[in-house]
Amino acid sequence: MIVANDALTLARLQFAFTVSFHIIFPAISIGLASYLAVLEGLWLRTGKTVYRELFNFWSKIFAVGFGMGVVSGVVMSYEFGANWAGFSRVAGSVTGPLLAYEVLTAFFLEAGFLGIMLFGWNRVGPKLHFLATLMVAVGTLISMFWILSSNSWMQTPQGFDIVDGRIVPVDWFAIVFNPSFPYRLAHMALAAFIVSATLVAACGAWHLLRGRRDPGVKKSFSMAMWMILVTVPVQIAVGDAHGLNTLKYQPAKIAAMEGLWETEKGGTSLNLVGWPDMKNERTDYTVKVPHLGSLILTHSWDGEIRGLKEFAPEDRPNSTIVFWSFRIMVGMGLLMLLLGVCGLVLRRKQWLYESRWLQHFALAMGPSGLVALLAGWITTEAGRQPWVVYGVMRTADASSALSAEQVGTSLMIFVIVYFLVFGTGIYYMLKLMGKGPSLEHDGDGDSRGDTGKGSARYDHRPMSRPTDPIDE
Repeated sequence: MIVANDALTLARLQFAFTVSFHIIFPAISIGLASYLAVLEGLWLRTGKTVYRELFNFWSKIFAVGFGMGVVSGVVMSYEFGANWAGFSRVAGSVTGPLLAYEVLTAFFLEAGFLGIMLFGWNRVGPKLHFLATLMVAVGTLISMFWILSSNSWMQTPQGFDIVDGRIVPVDWFAIVFNPSFPYRLAHMALAAFIVSATLVAACGAWHLLRGRRDPGVKKSFSMAMWMILVTVPVQIAVGDAHGLNTLKYQPAKIAAMEGLWETEKGGTSLNLVGWPDMKNERTDYTVKVPHLGSLILTHSWDGEIRGLKEFAPEDRPNSTIVFWSFRIMVGMGLLMLLLGVCGLVLRRKQWLYESRWLQHFALAMGPSGLVALLAGWITTEAGRQPWVVYGVMRTADASSALSAEQVGTSLMIFVIVYFLVFGTGIYYMLKLMGKGPSLEHDGDGDSRGDTGKGSARYDHRPMSRPTDPIDE
């Protein structure tokens, strides 16, 4: 029994490790794909060289991130069969088709147009190239649609029957558009845009701090700061709506997120900080604000939130993990909101490109989108425990019959390989961003007629997109 429990823990750690690496790259790809579409659209509309050159620069980083996202995603598919055979056997009739729809509608679309987007500048016309860029951006969004539908169904399952111990789909519309799906889809899409915006802003800030004032650096920094200012408040509103949905369908998760053990009558306090103690069923060192929990989570002064003690011990998420991952996510969001507001104030004073403290702030906030994204996914997935399909199938019943030694060995291999392969990829992306956009045209002149033929700036060979040397 101890060996089985150890194997389950290691299998969960392995999946958490691989999915944490994986989610980074699709988030970057989703955001950058839309950013590239905007850049090319602006280039076609205005003819300004700066947009074409920024597209050329960020498409290299997109290509690296996209490739690593595909590879890391394939690994996760194998994990379902290797470590989670019970889940595949019971719930595969739902999750399997949803993942297949993603391949058929999104992956083929991306693969079909990706080559044109990256290598087709001299082979197709500008409008057709823009269409290819749009299709890649749309493909990343469709991929997110199906992945979030599958994961959301695991959070709020509906549209199925259980026959002979297996989940059988009966209403695909209910399965796809399950109760939490619209909120989680919007939340993830905005998160991807914020991830890319913070990275682009940090890249621009880095070069501004080093004294660059060329159009590409200033334009990318300005666009990113606008994106942060617009998307972060919308994300906060979507997160609030998502919280109301979670309170309705997963009340134990909300109680764990708030470190709330007792149901408070007449209004629930908000624990700003504290340390949930799962063993002794209490939250120590709390700093509380009366009624604030009710106001935030129920939008009423005296709203009631069920405490963890109302749920059986075996049905409770680990409040210590969820409590702090949620606060990290919220904290990053508030700091990003502050960054956007500061940028707006300094823009109005025409100090946006000259304020070094703002640029240091933006540079420090470069990883904030990814930190918030990972913290949010930890909150979502750890808060669903001990269920793999909420209220239907426990995580302990989803694992494969493997020994702790087998799972532990594969986990060590994954850690070594991932840090070597994906660590190198991340290092390469950072070095590319450190070089910055290289503008060969002076100013914002019209370049719509420039095909780039004969210029080393535009690649002519497949697999040659990210070819810039990263070390002087």
